[in-house]
Amino acid sequence: MDAYDEDSGAPRGPDGPTGARRAGALDRDGGAVDGAAGERADGQGDGSRSGGDETAAGEAAGSASARPGSAEPRAASGGDAASGGASGDCAGPDPDRAPALDSAGRLYAPASPPIAAPSGVAALSPAYRITAAAVLGAVAVVVCVHLAVVFLSLAPANTVSKRHGKEIEAWVYPEFEQNWKLFAPNPLQQNIAVEARAELAAKDGDVRTTGWVDLSAEDGAAIDHNPVPSHTQQNELRRAWDFLVSTHNADSRPVGTRGTLSEEYMRRIVVMRLAREADIKNQGVVQRVQVRSKTVNVAPPAWSGERISTQPVYRALPWWTVTAADATGGAR
Repeated sequence: MDAYDEDSGAPRGPDGPTGARRAGALDRDGGAVDGAAGERADGQGDGSRSGGDETAAGEAAGSASARPGSAEPRAASGGDAASGGASGDCAGPDPDRAPALDSAGRLYAPASPPIAAPSGVAALSPAYRITAAAVLGAVAVVVCVHLAVVFLSLAPANTVSKRHGKEIEAWVYPEFEQNWKLFAPNPLQQNIAVEARAELAAKDGDVRTTGWVDLSAEDGAAIDHNPVPSHTQQNELRRAWDFLVSTHNADSRPVGTRGTLSEEYMRRIVVMRLAREADIKNQGVVQRVQVRSKTVNVAPPAWSGERISTQPVYRALPWWTVTAADATGGAR
């Protein structure tokens, strides 16, 4: 007899005929097994029908577990393992089941992302890496030594600076010279310009005196709008004048050998610069030069109540006779 036969003559139990199909028999969650177990507990029906019910319940449970996406484990039968397992895995691994297997029964793993190629220093060969490391190390050493020497040149006198003073000055001056004027309690509040004029021997035998040439203004014009001005344009004339003033007395007379050296240095700078002036070069030969400074106080801001004179103050030095060495800049 069919397990799902609804014969009206069959013995009736609490829920209807014993052979009637129960709702649990069609449930994917194992209701058929529960229904068969309930019939056995009630003792209704004959042995053959009970056996048929158990067989039907087992087939229903096996077919339900064989469906794709079923949460129940499959029946431990050879046909189900061979057919149901293969058909379920061919569509791809189910993320709800672990571990995931592919169609060949191997563990399924997603493809890993591609490994990026090395770049920068890591892409270089070992020889180039060693070379790059050596160059960077040498640069770091030079920078550290430079900073240390500049610090010693600015720091108060100490044992190291006294013992190695010549080496420090040779490294720092004149390219890396530093001073504290910007951070002084009273910074410079004056504009100082260096001017020069020449006495020429004209071709006709006459002696002529040129007008004053503002050498500082020429340096300023060369520096303006120049992103990389030369050290000569920035510091040569300014430092030469500072050197001259510090080694001369109030009467503009040199003090010691350094005063004579500063005078000679300034004279050569002036002669070479005046020789580049087209007006002076065409008029004759430079025989003597004279240098002066023009000092103008910086005007205070409008909101300040301070009042100072902004009239220029001049300091003229005596005439210097030009030698043959001055005309060539002292080159031998």
